[in-house]
Amino acid sequence: MSEKIKMILDCDVGHDDAIALMLAAAHPQIDLLGICAVAGNQVVEKTLRNTLNVVQHLGLDIPVYGGMDRPMVRDQILAPDIHGESGLDGPVFGPLHTEAQKEHGVNYIIRALMEAEEKITLVPVGPLTNIGMALRLEPRIVDKIQRIVLMGGAFGLGNRSPAAEFNILADPESAHVVFSSGAPIVMMGLDLTNQALADMSVIERMEAIGNKAGKLFGDMMRFTFESQKRNGLSAGPVHDVTAVAYLVRPDLFQTRPANVEVCLDKGLCYGRTVCDMTGRTGKPQNALVGTGLDLEGFWDLVEENIRRLA
Repeated sequence: MSEKIKMILDCDVGHDDAIALMLAAAHPQIDLLGICAVAGNQVVEKTLRNTLNVVQHLGLDIPVYGGMDRPMVRDQILAPDIHGESGLDGPVFGPLHTEAQKEHGVNYIIRALMEAEEKITLVPVGPLTNIGMALRLEPRIVDKIQRIVLMGGAFGLGNRSPAAEFNILADPESAHVVFSSGAPIVMMGLDLTNQALADMSVIERMEAIGNKAGKLFGDMMRFTFESQKRNGLSAGPVHDVTAVAYLVRPDLFQTRPANVEVCLDKGLCYGRTVCDMTGRTGKPQNALVGTGLDLEGFWDLVEENIRRLA
């Protein structure tokens, strides 16, 4: 097996974030150094608690850090309509005894990168506030980043607004910092992630594994399935899982190089990721943008690693 991928997961743990966490913790090719919580799906107190609950429930020995509680500039937006009041409605966890690290998540990201002998991959699957703030506080970390594989944006339509995807719209200014940083970036946007659908057959397949992780998958995705059904859909996308899956199985994905800029105009296009895939602007390509997914291979990968967990 090739050398392990040293990785920090940055997330606003809701349903798909938790599955991304499970994949990152279980896959033998990933060395998950730490997990940072950020405000996004819910306030940071809730996303941090959700992260700790998942880590404790599955018996994982991974340090968890609390990060930014608000966007860099804009007023905060949340997503209780998708993830519920807790940010992770559906599963029932026991009393929480696991504690977060005292160090702030942004400081941890900076310290981990600056002290690392090898480059580290950052996988942010929520708003980009922690990563943007780290890059602003210590620009030298960009040279220590192997790459940033993020879930966010779209080259087509948005989901929180006609133009913008939720994670980018939640903090467009931080997203601008990240995309203009010079770090290598892979963007798993809605055009790709909406292909990663968990229908009832997938839910039952993971539950049939018979371990805690499989049951947790089912408890989470049954909630998502019901919330999506109210919107007339028959399956729930697991957006964030694609970012982790890309790290270990890039062959499952189609991507296209592009220049990606984040619109900061406070109008209808605020938070839009403008993806120039045809070179019309003449600006240099700064990201690989996901366009296609081998869905069967993707779910095989997820199942294989849920089986590795408790």
